Amino acid sequence: MLQSYEAIIENGQVKWLTDEPKISKARVIVTILSDTTPQVSRRTPPTAIAGKGKTLGDLVSPIVEEQDWECLK
Repeated sequence: MLQSYEAIIENGQVKWLTDEPKISKARVIVTILSDTTPQVSRRTPPTAIAGKGKTLGDLVSPIVEEQDWECLK
């Protein structure tokens, strides 16, 4: 059975990024990535809609009563 686990090797030591496998011995395939820094992709809205949003009510409580919500019926 083939299972995948993520780890980083630093100075010859394996540091698991996910749950550590419960094994005492295994054959592994190592893939070397040139940059090990995680890339965080931040979504940005299109510039055509920038500044066009409006807050219509309280950010915490709903703008309409719960009885008027179609999804609750």
